Parts: sequence; structure tokens; C-alpha cells
Amino acid sequence: MSDVVEIRDLHVDFATDAGTVPAVDGVSLSVAPGEVLAVVGESGSGKTVTSRAIIGLLPETASTRGAILLRGTDVVPLSGAALRRVRGTDAAMVFQEPSAALNPVYPVGWQIAEGLRAHRRLSRAEARRIAIDYLDRVGIPEPESRIDHYPHQFSGGQKQRVVIAMALALEPELIIADEPTTALDVTVQAEILDLLRRIRDEFGTAVLLITHNMGVVADLADRVAVMLDGHLIEQGPVGEIFAAPREAYTRELLGAVPRVGARTSAQRRPDPSPETADVVRAQNLVIEYPGRFTRPAFRAVDGVDLRIRAGEVVGLVGESGSGKTTIGRAIAGLTPVTSGSLTVFDHEMIGTSERAFRPLRSRIGFVFQDPSTSFNPLLTIAQCVAEPLVVHGRARDPRSARERVDELLEAVQLPAAFGDRYPHELSGGQRQRASLARALALDPELLIADEPTSALDVSVQARVLELFSELQERFGFACLFISHDLAVVDLLADRIAVLYRGELVEEGRSEQVLQSPQHPYTQRLLASLPVPDPVEQAQRRSALAALGDGAA
Repeated sequence: MSDVVEIRDLHVDFATDAGTVPAVDGVSLSVAPGEVLAVVGESGSGKTVTSRAIIGLLPETASTRGAILLRGTDVVPLSGAALRRVRGTDAAMVFQEPSAALNPVYPVGWQIAEGLRAHRRLSRAEARRIAIDYLDRVGIPEPESRIDHYPHQFSGGQKQRVVIAMALALEPELIIADEPTTALDVTVQAEILDLLRRIRDEFGTAVLLITHNMGVVADLADRVAVMLDGHLIEQGPVGEIFAAPREAYTRELLGAVPRVGARTSAQRRPDPSPETADVVRAQNLVIEYPGRFTRPAFRAVDGVDLRIRAGEVVGLVGESGSGKTTIGRAIAGLTPVTSGSLTVFDHEMIGTSERAFRPLRSRIGFVFQDPSTSFNPLLTIAQCVAEPLVVHGRARDPRSARERVDELLEAVQLPAAFGDRYPHELSGGQRQRASLARALALDPELLIADEPTSALDVSVQARVLELFSELQERFGFACLFISHDLAVVDLLADRIAVLYRGELVEEGRSEQVLQSPQHPYTQRLLASLPVPDPVEQAQRRSALAALGDGAA
């Protein structure tokens, strides 16, 4: 049987003001029916450009040479109506961010049906029936009613399922999945990977998986193609690539994946002495968001007891909606506390005013999940890092703070010259380093890091985590490290607290929680973590299936 897609000597260049920039340089690969090919590499490696070229989704500034045979037809010279006929029917794409792929003003069923009617002669009733069927197939509960819901009424994982249903509805022979699990919790990620596996097995659909996560590759892929700087440097069966990678870069990718238990007992710090002061103490903490239009209030945090001692790193773990970010924002004075007690530097947060809390805020640093949205795009990096110094009266203006800013940039391993650049001129990892520099500007005694590495390439994540650990040792700040990834938390945390639906279900020393988890939800979180080993990952997948819903 012939390949679903065959790429021959593909070259893609982009025209810029600075001249032509090559993005893909001589790539050749193929995907057979019912096969999952994972194309891996860091941001800028050319993997997404290669995948988008298959269905002609490159911008006008791109020029393409070579051949892309999709079901025997070269799509490179196609345009207009001929290219639109290929999209959806021969190959469909599942994008990284489902919220951007779905139109917020139309029900999801309408969006699926509209794609069907654009390619087939179907009545509205027929298109609706098919849309309900595919929503059911991808695991959306009560599809007959949910079909009329809008995108904002679905969780992140459900929105990704809807996008997959849209791709499946036209029964394409190839699904291109571009980082389909990057922004998802590990348990939801496991569900989406199971869904893609089922699609391959039940429909015989070929899958081109674009990812930087080698654990995801081990879980799903049949073959692997590794890209670096626009070149295809290595490819082969998943077992061979993982067991004996030829290229040093492939070995680096595999080695950068964080694994639970990688930190030895000698690398773990002893408990603080009983006399060590509490920086944060929560007792029976309750945080509610008021309801609207006669709806009851939503309880985001329900009776949590938590403490962070001076110089201690506490990992706060849980899925989206578990309440972990709400707790972090409450500690920083950004979200009001409903009841119970929350003291920060011995200051009670219930009923506190901004005026009363402001002197304490200079003792707290905050690292956000997405640094690109936390930086003012009109300011240089130096101006952004200097902002806390100016706001809290430590400097007259950004210019007078430049010496301190250069010290901070050097501390996070960024050249001082990067201070003159704007946020968009830095890579994701570089922006996160700059975000760390800004958080450390006031020498905080407490740092709150909210998913600071979840959007980064795995190798960049490894470097940022190593830097984070070095800075914590150097400056000695206490830290609340918020994440959904237990492997990441294990690299840094002295203690781990696990949140589930607003409640603290497990807490203890990190090695205790990870080696002998007591709560079913913690067990499920651990089992959901993909590891960069196809054989071990198959065993973990079976263990996860045996756990069932676990925390339900």
C-alpha cells in the first residue's frame, strides 16, 4: 500500500526585511496508512513549517521547493479551490491551541457541520447528525445537547477533543497533530493520546505528530524523525531511536525529559529546623468567586491547610481548575480570601486592604506562566526588569536602575546587551529568564512561580529549571512552585502538596509523596506522566488503565 504522504527534498524559505531565511532545508520523509510518525525538535527546528506545507498553510512570505505527494498528488503547486479540496478530505490539522482554532461566536456543532457542508452535499440535519456522532466518538459526554454549546463552555481537554472531531468528520487519511497536548494537564494529555491511538487503530488514519516531548513520542509513535535547524538529522523506528540514538542532539532531547526520582537523596535538602519561621501559613483556607445572575458562588479553594517556611520550596500540584493558581494569587494579594486564615509574613490576608499589604508586596516575586503576556511589548527588557524597582521607590527611573538590571540579567544567564531588546526579540526560554530577573529585582523573601516552564521546549525547560535551582540556592528565597507536572516539581521541591478540586488531598516530603502516594488522584497523576522509554511507557499505560478514574 502506498504512503499517505511523501515529502521529497522539501525546501521552505521566508522573505524578511533582513533577507531570505531558510526554515526547512532538504527534508524527505513519508507516512504510511495507519502509522504514527512523530517529528520532534525544538522551536525553530522547522517541524511545524514542514507539517503546514502539507496542506498549504504557509504565509505569503514563504517560498516552497520540492514535492509533497498527498495521496499521489503534488500539493506544492496547488492553490485556491484545488488546495481547499485537499484540506479536510485528504489531510486535516489539529492545532496546538484549540481556543484559537474554534470560533468563539458559533456553537461547536455548527462549526463541525459547516466544514462538512463545505465539502459534501449534505442537508443541515444530516450534517448535524454526523457532528453528534463524531462528538460522541471523541468522548464528549451528552453530545446531543453539547453540540449546541459554545467553545467557552468546554474545558481545555474537551476543546481539543472537539477540534479532533472536526478533523475526523471528513474522514481524512492523514491527521496532522501539531503539539496537541502541550498546554494540557498530564491526565488530560494521557486521554488525548489514547484518543489519537484509538483513531489510528479504529479508522486506520495516519497521524503526523509534531512535538518536542519525547515522553509523548514514546507513548504514541511508531517511527520518529528528528529535526534540527531545518534539517532532518535522524529517523527510524521508535524502539531503535530510543534505544540507540545516533545523533548527540537526539540524546540531548531524551536526556532533558524530567523523570520522577531523578534527584538522589543526597541532592535533597533536610527539613528546616522547627524554629524556622513560616513565610506563609494557611488554615482552613476558603476562596470563592461570586456567582453572577443569581448563580451560587464557585468555591475554588475548600478548607486548605498549607505552610511555607523560610528558604523552603513547596511544590503545589494539580490539574487546571484545582485551585493552585488561586492560592498563589491569594498569597500575592491579587485574589481576596473568603474565610479561614491566610497569613503572609505574619500579615492576615482576610479583609486586608491594598494600602496595608503594599509594603509586603515588595518582599514577594511572581513568575507567570506566559512571560510574553506579562511583559509590556512597548518596553525594552531592561525597562521591564527595572519596573518593580521604580514602582517600589528603589530607583528614580529605569535608566538609574540599569546597573542593577545588568546584574540581574547576568544572574539569569542573559547577556546585559539583551536589556536593550524588546520582548518579541527573545525566544520563549530567554523571556522566561528575563521574567525570573524581574521577579528577583527586589530581593524577595518569597517567590511564587506559576507554571513557569510548561510552555517551553523540553531542553529549554531543563536549563530554566537548573537555573531556578541555582538561584534558589544562591538567594535563599522561599518558593511556591505551581505545576501540573510532578516530574518537574520533583527536581525542585522540598515538599509537595497535591490539590484536587479545591481540596488538599496529599502533602509531605517530595520523596514520600512520589515514592508511596496515598491518594488515588496522586497515583493517577504519577501514572499519567509519559516517560522517554517505549517499553516502560507501555507498562505505565496499562497501569493507568487499571487505575480507572482514580480520584472520582
